[in-house]
Amino acid sequence: MASDQIKRKLAAILAADIAGYSRLMGADEAGTLARLKEYRRELIDPKNKQYRGRVVKTTGDGILIEFPSVVDAISCSLEVQQGMRERNADIPPEKRIEFRIGINLGDVIVEGRDLYGDGVNIAARLEGLAEPGGISISQTVLNHARGKIAFEFEDLGEQALKNIARPVHVYRLLLNSSRGDVASRSSEPQLALPDKPSIAVLPFENMSGDPEQEYFADGMVEEIITALSRFKSLFVIARNSSFTFKGKAVDIKEVGRRLGVRYVLEGSVRKASGKVRITGQLIDAATGAHIWADRFERDLTDVFALQDEVTVAVVSAIQPKLLQTEIEMATRRRPENLTAYDFFLRAIQQFYLATREGLAETIRLAHRALELDPRFGLVAAWAGVSHMNNVVRGYADDPQFERKEAIRLLRLALSIDDSDPDTLAWAAVISAFMVGDSESEIEMADRAVALNPNSYIAWNSRGWVYEIAGLPEEAVRSFERAIRVSPVDPLLYLSLDGMGRAFIELRRFDEAIVVGKKTQRQSPSYVGAYSCLASAFAHLGRDAEAREAAARLLQVDPAFTIAARMGRRRQSHVKLLIEGLRKAGLPE
Repeated sequence: MASDQIKRKLAAILAADIAGYSRLMGADEAGTLARLKEYRRELIDPKNKQYRGRVVKTTGDGILIEFPSVVDAISCSLEVQQGMRERNADIPPEKRIEFRIGINLGDVIVEGRDLYGDGVNIAARLEGLAEPGGISISQTVLNHARGKIAFEFEDLGEQALKNIARPVHVYRLLLNSSRGDVASRSSEPQLALPDKPSIAVLPFENMSGDPEQEYFADGMVEEIITALSRFKSLFVIARNSSFTFKGKAVDIKEVGRRLGVRYVLEGSVRKASGKVRITGQLIDAATGAHIWADRFERDLTDVFALQDEVTVAVVSAIQPKLLQTEIEMATRRRPENLTAYDFFLRAIQQFYLATREGLAETIRLAHRALELDPRFGLVAAWAGVSHMNNVVRGYADDPQFERKEAIRLLRLALSIDDSDPDTLAWAAVISAFMVGDSESEIEMADRAVALNPNSYIAWNSRGWVYEIAGLPEEAVRSFERAIRVSPVDPLLYLSLDGMGRAFIELRRFDEAIVVGKKTQRQSPSYVGAYSCLASAFAHLGRDAEAREAAARLLQVDPAFTIAARMGRRRQSHVKLLIEGLRKAGLPE
């Protein structure tokens, strides 16, 4: 019975100690302790927190940390060791504090806050195999981290570890190794590509000859990496790996091979006469083809504001471009070779069409993706939005069924991942149209934009949630932000439509007409464009134009009636929209 009470779990364990700790303490006890506290405060503790590590225990010269994944454990250890190298650069070798680190993934026994078992013991033994300033990992760690994070390693073969029954295959991570060194010692010349778009942002070249611009360029690249990393749909190489190429003439194909990415963003910065010119280009590392390139020229006044502005401009251009490139590749693959992600990409392409047939195909493809990967939360959210649109746009043969499916998929998506910003955003919209719990929907929408302020889907969804909640001014601000973060997004017509409706409720009819026409140009088959125009023209007394817009609406949607299409939207916050539709002569 006692064994039934033992609590076990799988954990990534990092064990570290200080090489030559007794010697250091004997030579300068007070100074060693002071420096050790400084390193923990300034480097180790912040990195541990950044990568979600939990300190299990500490000893005088050692520490045991539990991480939620091997990727977090490796990332933390690499950054700590690099930070220690920088701090030790000007310290005599005999006075340096150098850590040895071992990482293992294994089954552990949990007792309170402590961990026991071979999973922990192996990590401790691996630590003993590491050289000062080095990192040793087990085969299990390598298997789980491969393709998810860029690192180089040396195969140390199977090692007999003290008090461990079976030999353990051990690898040593290589820090700052040269290209030739890697080629001769790494057992994997090329990392496998992740199953989603992968990108590395290289340090931008400083063309100014001004050292101050070096900091500006590096800071901007870091901001771009951070912004891209907020998209869970992307695999983004960490800054430390990208910056190993700083100051080097690089072959983009080689960068892609070494970092295991499909795409590489590179650029340059040049300062002249109070202005700064920034160029950027996105390259397919497999083929060397240029996918996107642009140039930005700005006044060099507020450096931080300029970094933010360029970051938004770059990310808003390349994120949709990456997605579109991935969609095009998925549509060229043979059907029998498609993965869940390929089906998802094909589903998005159909969703963009904004037609009855497109939504039906979106749902079919999304369900194929879910069959292959039942834990694909985002594809469940897209399927739910498609069912919702069938109801809202009048495409549903059985509206009650479509409504139930939208809500079911909304709940499924959130049960799988309620921290993904796009999933949260779509869930908020589905709930706003299908359920009507404004407080909950606003909370989800606000959380989505907080998690990724560069997501078009998050800001667009927030706009619709606030518009439906009867807060048109805040809705307009959200739609404007959506357009700013993705000015060429294929779903832009949704933001324009929502903005037009909000303008009508704010009695800003002229502005509603402007965005209504933009909506029509972007998506001529989208009925929302014509309902916005018909209502706004009617309110301004431009009866002929209102009737023309109403006639176009009925051409696109012959079954349109105000009662059927407005549904639960027949509330005070859409009173003016409905009033305008009646004035335009549309059927009740």
